[in-house]
Order: sequence, then structure tokens, then C-alpha cells
Amino acid sequence: MIDQFINFVIRPPRAEYNPDQYLWEKDFTLAGRTYERQDLELRNGRGHTLQCSHYVPAPFPEDTPLPCVIYCHGNSGCRADANEAAVILLPSNITVFTLDFSGSGLSDGDYVSLGWHEKDDLKIVISYLRSKQQISCIGLWGRSMGAVTSLLYGAEDPSIAGMVLDSAFSNLFDLMMELVDVYKIRLPKFTVKMAVQYMRRVIQKKAKFDIMDLNCIQVAPKTFIPALFGHASEDKFIQPHHSDLIFKSYAGDKNIIKFDGDHNSSRPQFYYDSVSIFFYNVLHPPQVSSTYSSKLEKYYDLGDLKVGAGMDESLLYEIITGLRNAGTDAASSSSALPSISNTKSVGECLSEIAPVTSVVAPILNKDNTLDGHEPSELQDKPHGPNEECCSYTSSNRESWGRCSSLGGSDEESYADCTTTENSHQMTLKALATPLRSIHQKSSDPPKEEKKKKKAPTVTKKPKREKFEKLEALSQRLRLCILKRVNHRRHRSS
Repeated sequence: MIDQFINFVIRPPRAEYNPDQYLWEKDFTLAGRTYERQDLELRNGRGHTLQCSHYVPAPFPEDTPLPCVIYCHGNSGCRADANEAAVILLPSNITVFTLDFSGSGLSDGDYVSLGWHEKDDLKIVISYLRSKQQISCIGLWGRSMGAVTSLLYGAEDPSIAGMVLDSAFSNLFDLMMELVDVYKIRLPKFTVKMAVQYMRRVIQKKAKFDIMDLNCIQVAPKTFIPALFGHASEDKFIQPHHSDLIFKSYAGDKNIIKFDGDHNSSRPQFYYDSVSIFFYNVLHPPQVSSTYSSKLEKYYDLGDLKVGAGMDESLLYEIITGLRNAGTDAASSSSALPSISNTKSVGECLSEIAPVTSVVAPILNKDNTLDGHEPSELQDKPHGPNEECCSYTSSNRESWGRCSSLGGSDEESYADCTTTENSHQMTLKALATPLRSIHQKSSDPPKEEKKKKKAPTVTKKPKREKFEKLEALSQRLRLCILKRVNHRRHRSS
């Protein structure tokens, strides 16, 4: 049993995976922008080869260094655990570096050390990144063993910009004593302490580190790096009071978030939101305009309203052409629509359509946001339980949409669009109110005027068709904008 417990500490189940299947693709698209995975190998001080990956924009912006967050996995994890971090941080112009620590994943080494030797692996990675002129400041994001690794390294390097510490343990000896109770090993206390001392000697001989040195309480008062702590409230493996103890003694700027779940459960969305905001504030990524290689991977300019990637450009031009045709001459019987040069942007085409201003104007206010709402409020405004919604993405909030590399397909997006069309029917009617009000005025005159002006009703029929056509096309234009909606809103109390 003692040997099993020793392996539980220094030789947990090792992650074996195919990088081409479990990591992001070599080239992938996220939130309408293209990125690439750069695989590389680094060698640590003990001669072990570390398998690493760096997620960066493609192409990398010239003469503009970007910050980087290094993701540090847990004791049975690997660099594939950083996939979620890439989704959250890349659209904010923050690159993501991840590695298999020595003894983990596909890297060399026979044992893990729960943070002791891993901090030396982290030092090698940081030295490599600082040798690159494309990287500005560096942040750390660790989970479980990775959180302890980040904290131990941060105590030695105050130049780290910020750290996210998820489920760190305060010290290894206390954790091992707690696990005896959790797994209901019925032995007297003095016997357990003797067993732990025996394990200490065996681990020191095999893995070359002393379990008594793994004490985050000792280094926390000497660390001044801004830190965001996170811990699951039902974590039975590393109980929440470990983070509480570290947080209490931590010397730097700090905040702590508790959330539902256990040690290995997926983290809630509001936690990832907090992580994204935290890194955006401490790393200060630049606002870089990306160059896109294909029509489906750029943001079209609809006046001042940004339209996300994945927009059907031909459909959008068809709608705009229809609006122009309807606005120019509603009585024309010609079925051929005027052609629009593809060299013009969508915004230029819209500026040429006079009636469209009455449709787009209610959507935008003078601050280029949706009328009556701030951009941040749109993510939280309820429209119904568990329904898809639209959001005006800010510069550091482009990542929450579904991307092709995560399994989202065009058919799924079309299905989302149809459900969105039903749930936003009232919204679309409200957006078309100026046209509809004119329509009502022209189609519903007072009874007295009906008697006096029976003859002119024939001449007003084309105008009614004109407004009906404009309203239908404006709704299609709005649905086209809503097609790539992926955020969820929740019903408020």
C-alpha cells in the first residue's frame, strides 16, 4: 500500500496522446482570425527533452510584440489541457505557450515532483520566450501541480506580470495527511506519520526532492505578483482551505474565486471571464489589426457595426442589392438586380442605399453600440432561458463564439440561426419600427379620407409593396448579422 501511495505522488497515470488529435491544429481559425501551433523541444537542466507548443497569430504582427501566458498542467495532465486557455486568450492578442513537464505527457523523465523540478522546467521556457523579440510580458496560468509550480517560480522571479492559481495546495505534507482521511486508510496517527517519513525517504531517493520543501505558505509572503486564485468548493482531493491559506498569506495584489465543482470538473464560464479580464489588465495586449487571407476570415464593415467571420458575403450583397433596388424604384417590374462591384466594402454599399439608414439607425447609437445598451451589458441581458443570443464583442471578448476547430459546423450554425430567428422575432419587428410605422400610416388612413380618396388607393399600392419589401429585406439583413451568434443569455430574477 505504501508503494502505491508513493506512485500516487511521483508516478501518477501518465497522459499518452497524439498531438495531431488532441492539440489544436497546425493552422486553425478562431473568432474569425487565423492562428498556428508551433511545436518545439526544449532541454531542461537534467537533460530531459520537453515537448512544447506555442499558439500564435498567423501571420505574427510585425514590429508589435505580444504578451504570452504559459499554461502549467496538473500532475496527470499534459499540454492538451491548454486548449481552453487558447480559446480564451488568443482573441485578446495574448499568445499561449504550453508544455509537457518532465515526467509528464510526451516529455522525458520518469517521475513528477508536484512543482519542485517543474519550476526549473518553467524557468527554461521563460528564458526561451524572453529571448524572442516578439514576446513582451509573460503571465502564468497553473492548475493543481501547475499552480504550485507557478507560485514557486513566481517567488523567485518578480518580473512575471500576473498569475492565475487554480487549486493549489498549501504544503504537500499536510495534503498527504488529509488524503489518508479522505481515502479512509484506518491506521493510527503515529503509524501514518511514520509511513509518511518512510515515503519521504523513498521519494527523495527516486525523484530527487524532499516533500517537506513543497510549502507554498513559506513563499506566499515573499511574492508580490498580482494573482487570481480559484478553487472548486466541492474539491475533495485538494480542499478549498488550501487556497484560503495561501491567499491569506499572499503579499501581492490578489483576488479569489470559488465555484461549484470538484478538483477535475470543468470550470464555469464566469471563471473564464474573470481569467480573461485579469490577464487583459495585467498584460496590456496591444490592439493589432490582423490581415486575413480569405473572405470568410475577415470582419466586414457594416457601417460602424462589426460583423463576425463566417458571414455569407454573397447573401449579404444580395440583400443590399435588393434594398437598393427596392429603395430606388419600387414600381419597376425588372427582375434583374443591379450588380454591385465586389471591390466595394459592405459599408460603402450600404452608404449608397438611402432607405437603409432608417433600418440601421435604430440599431446603432452615436457610440457605435447597439441602441440603449453598452457592449458589456449585451452579454447579460436576458431574452429567455438557455437560448442563443447576440453580443457586440469588445476587443478582448471575441473568443466566446464557436469556432470550426472546436467541432462547430455550418449546419449547426444554420440551426442556431433558425432558433435565433424565432426567439428574436419581436426584436426584429422593433428594429423595423420606422418602416412599419410609415407603412401603417400609408395603409390605414382615416375613414373620412378613405371616402374622399378612393381613386388614389391604386397609386399607393406600389408604395405599400415598397415598404413591405424593404421591411422583409431589412429583417433578412439583420438575421444575416445574427447568423453567427453563440453566446448564451440567462433569464434574470
